[in-house]
Amino acid sequence: MRNVEIKARVRDLDDFGARLKAIKPGKARILVQEDVFFPVPQGRLKLRVLGPRSGELIRYDRPDRPGPKSSDYEIVRTREPKKLREILTAALGVRGIVKKTRLFVRVGQTRVHLDDVGGLGLFMELEVVLRPGQTAGEGRAIATRLMKVLGISRGDLVRGAYIDLLEGAQKYGDSYPDYRKKLGGRRVASPNK
Repeated sequence: MRNVEIKARVRDLDDFGARLKAIKPGKARILVQEDVFFPVPQGRLKLRVLGPRSGELIRYDRPDRPGPKSSDYEIVRTREPKKLREILTAALGVRGIVKKTRLFVRVGQTRVHLDDVGGLGLFMELEVVLRPGQTAGEGRAIATRLMKVLGISRGDLVRGAYIDLLEGAQKYGDSYPDYRKKLGGRRVASPNK
């Protein structure tokens, strides 16, 4: 499957919320997610734990750059996330864990996420799910329009995944210039606290 996505820092929650409400999205859902990332030679592999009997193994590949980008992904659902985590951990080890609370809404063919990420703060994501025959360029145009409507500037965009940002915080802390720039220059709590 393919989508076009962006990830950005949310600097003003009230403004973002008002803008999102104004475009009349679908019904909101709150999801508590734990993403366990595994080291792989290409792309990313994570087990998303949604509950004791609900999880998704997700493999995806996308460029690590800010702005709308194409992502190829595959999802396999499981009713045994604990057992699958044990097997994958034994075979591959664990790269890291991202814990977040997600507000999820749909705007047309786009999934809009407001994420409160442990150790990082507030972010938003747009995932334009491409329809059969739809081009990545069309998806980028949809994402760019929604960015403008939601007040997301180029300076708010981040590259990579939450796991990359957490690793940057652990390894470099406040001395990691690109990491601090992408987070608006503010101090970030250690993900281990």
